[in-house]
Amino acid sequence: MGVQDSRGLMSVDGICHCGEIAWEALIDPERLVMCHCTDCQVMGGGAFLWGVPVPIDRFTLLSGIPRSYRKQGSSGAWRRLHFCGTCSTPLYGTEDDNPSICSLRLGSCRQARQLRPRLQLWHASALDWVDGICGIPSLDTQPAGVYRDL
Repeated sequence: MGVQDSRGLMSVDGICHCGEIAWEALIDPERLVMCHCTDCQVMGGGAFLWGVPVPIDRFTLLSGIPRSYRKQGSSGAWRRLHFCGTCSTPLYGTEDDNPSICSLRLGSCRQARQLRPRLQLWHASALDWVDGICGIPSLDTQPAGVYRDL
């Protein structure tokens, strides 16, 4: 997986955190986005979610059955959001009025290191520090006691 075909489409696959749900998809890596809307911040447990729109016929669930719920997004559109019912890994979303396209969440994608977002959405909702993230000191691992020795 991870090789582009003659159309520029790339085969990717992923698995949720607990391993219950596995998927594969054929994506256009030029369509990758980061979404900073407050819904994506909450759902992803971070500053943004990143993903790619995929025609539903190029997305396949290989194992497991996701749970879902319906929510009105920041845009006003109603969406159905799909996630692992055991570990809560975000998987994909679909619009109620266009279920033929899914917004595939790439947090569980095995080829994530090969992918790079091309556009940021809802940047007005971005956390103030996101644009300066490259200037924050970094470590290659987590030192012992980082959370308890405060």
